[in-house]
Amino acid sequence: MKLKIISGNANIDLAKQITQHLNVPLTETKVGRFSDGEIQVKIVDNIRGADCYIIQPTSAPVNENLMELLIITDALKRASARRITAVMPYYGYARQDRKSEPRVPITARLVANLLVTSGVTRVLTMDLHAGQIQGFFDIPVDHLYSTPILLKYFKEKNLSDVVVVAPDTGGVERARAFAKHFNAELAIVDKRRPCPNEATVMNIIGDVEGKTCIILDDMIDTAGTLTKVADAIKAKGASRIFAAASHGILSGNAKQKIQNSSIEEVVITDSIPLSNKGSIEKVVVLSIASILSEAIMRISNDESISALFL
Repeated sequence: MKLKIISGNANIDLAKQITQHLNVPLTETKVGRFSDGEIQVKIVDNIRGADCYIIQPTSAPVNENLMELLIITDALKRASARRITAVMPYYGYARQDRKSEPRVPITARLVANLLVTSGVTRVLTMDLHAGQIQGFFDIPVDHLYSTPILLKYFKEKNLSDVVVVAPDTGGVERARAFAKHFNAELAIVDKRRPCPNEATVMNIIGDVEGKTCIILDDMIDTAGTLTKVADAIKAKGASRIFAAASHGILSGNAKQKIQNSSIEEVVITDSIPLSNKGSIEKVVVLSIASILSEAIMRISNDESISALFL
């Protein structure tokens, strides 16, 4: 099958990097707006019988980018694409993956239904907020991890006495796996969240005194949790503090919080476009184009994805 890379407006830079790695041109696509804001899509190139990959994280503006993805998918389906893979480095609405209280939706499942209904035949994503979201789909889901990229970066820094810190109990598995590869100790933060985007640190489980700490999470949104965890482990005697996350949402005044915090460096990936970040001295952005392009090639050739992480 012909390999075709298509991009919406969510992260065109990442799509271009992927095409460079794959040595294929970016499929010409027109994604515009009518005067009332309706999304208008036209696939200029012929994609009949093609193996199509839409690069479109559903980051802010979330609803705009999600609708773009659905409409592009419909255009590809009606143009007789043989296979349509939604490449979503960041899966929006992933935090709404369960009924945490009465009379609330499970929006992560709703988004999965919308994708399948629109014509998506496979999803390629990275570091889902909750791994069980894969079960919301009745189509194949390939779940990638940014761990190899983050590990490589931190190992090159030659840090000593490292402790990997899970900012909440939900992130323990992720932090434990990272600590194992790094041959480091593990600490866990007991956190309470009285309301969305607000957290209170209750206790630190583990020894951080005199240690170099790496706070590991899947995403950084308002940076409220991150900076509070940093303050807590600093108060417990941590000597140096770094942070790492796959998705740098950085909404509200997150950039200012990070800049004013005791964290030396925050390492994120370009799953969400760099233009949304502005200029922040403490933030380092690593590219995930190589791992996404390798995964796309393996899917296209019917090869193993899990072999990437062995």
